[in-house]
Amino acid sequence: MGEAIGTFEQIVSLEPQHEALLRALRALAFELHPDLVEVARPGDRAVSWGWGPKKMSEAYACALPYKDHVNLAFYRGADLADPAAKLRGTGKAMRHLPLTKPEQLDDPVVRRLLVAARVERQEALRRPG
Repeated sequence: MGEAIGTFEQIVSLEPQHEALLRALRALAFELHPDLVEVARPGDRAVSWGWGPKKMSEAYACALPYKDHVNLAFYRGADLADPAAKLRGTGKAMRHLPLTKPEQLDDPVVRRLLVAARVERQEALRRPG
């Protein structure tokens, strides 16, 4: 059985109080990677962005809405440079950045982390620039 694929709107509906933040995060992801592949997985409560639909190998970031915040998670965040020490988590690979309002996306660190995650996957998958 395959994983159920949904829509971005389904992810927004999970925690509608974060709609503005989720839409701004999505817009930033597309600004930084216009031809990205977006996959919404309502069962995972996440929308992922990457080079293809496989979340653990082709995706590099995802948004996971919770009641009080949205995690911008990086599938291989433990490998990303984080001199500002913004990333949270202790897992083997994944790290996340908790967000509560769209204005936090103005922080250049968010942009740098998204670009670094995209480049890491691009190089790992040997995708052309």
